[in-house]
Amino acid sequence: MDHATPAAPARNALIDTLRAFALIGVFMVHMFEQFEIYWVSPQENLTHALITTLMMGKAFSLLALCFGLSFFLLMDRAAQRGEDFSRRFIWRMLLLALIGMAHGLIYRGDILVVLALLGIPLIPFYRAPTKVLAGAAALFLLQPWMWVQIAVAASGAPWANTSPHHWTDPALAIYQTGDLAAVLKTNLFESQLTKWWFFIETGRLSQVLGLFLIGLMLGRNGFFDTPQRFVVQRRVALAVLSAAALALHLAKPHLTALLPETPAPGMARVAAGNLLGGWFDVTVMGTYVLLIVEAYQGFAGQALRLLAPMGRMTLTFYVTQSLIWVPVFYGFGLGAWKTLPQSTALWLGVGYLVIQVTIAQLWFRRFVYGPLEWAWRAATYRTWSVPFVRRA
Repeated sequence: MDHATPAAPARNALIDTLRAFALIGVFMVHMFEQFEIYWVSPQENLTHALITTLMMGKAFSLLALCFGLSFFLLMDRAAQRGEDFSRRFIWRMLLLALIGMAHGLIYRGDILVVLALLGIPLIPFYRAPTKVLAGAAALFLLQPWMWVQIAVAASGAPWANTSPHHWTDPALAIYQTGDLAAVLKTNLFESQLTKWWFFIETGRLSQVLGLFLIGLMLGRNGFFDTPQRFVVQRRVALAVLSAAALALHLAKPHLTALLPETPAPGMARVAAGNLLGGWFDVTVMGTYVLLIVEAYQGFAGQALRLLAPMGRMTLTFYVTQSLIWVPVFYGFGLGAWKTLPQSTALWLGVGYLVIQVTIAQLWFRRFVYGPLEWAWRAATYRTWSVPFVRRA
């Protein structure tokens, strides 16, 4: 043990509620996707339209925003104790990456490794002026390098119109019929490479960094600590973001249609769709956050607080969701991808979330942290003295 472990920090129930919403959204998307097998043969139906429009990309964006906010809280609390948390934060992210690598062996869609490795470059931004943070966040979200890619692809350059790497995904067939050894083998390297290509080629990697910085800024100005100070700003932002989301949704097919389809596969249209889709995800996510804060501060506060304990166990629940449901859908388990209708899977997901909310409520009557949260904190501070069971 190199330093005494700080006492368990006071919890902000609003932030924990937002984390719970992120976890809920990510899980429901996973259930819809049958933990990715769905994309072997996607069905263009109402369920597909609703999930992809309202949840897919939005829940992940909220998780990234919460991650940037958590980074600020960790650094700020240490600074208030007179400590520089930078080195310990790097160690903490490496630990998270290890957890993610283990989780990724079962479910290659794991995002913990992505968040952990992208989290380390946040450190120099902690002390940066707010104007620098805002400028960097805008750069990462606007992604001008993708504009260049769109222009070059539209000019017909052959190299810019090659199919993206992540469009080739042999792992999906293995998930359908392979045994456990085959799934573990492909998830060790090949499938992870496909995932990283997806993050790079769709612009999501840059989007994550931008949302990290927005979360940092919101933490710095106390947006979630004293939300009553920002009523006017919240409502103006809500109107702007919801209008922008609607405009992007309506305009996207018309704007992408202005770009050439040739040479195949028409990467100018694809890249523009990725860029506009990313902006749509962020504006919808921002709308959700502001609506949640508004409801939390008003008529639904008491009900929403029931989700806060779930948000305190995000890491534990995120990992266990895969450990339980991947064997349900994949070929090495029950192979339910062949027989379980999507509507049924989504209802099962709702029921499972109710169970998780109940478990979280009961868990924190006796324990201070979730199991993985405790292990992560103990390893972060390299001590076994982190409290786990509540004292009477």
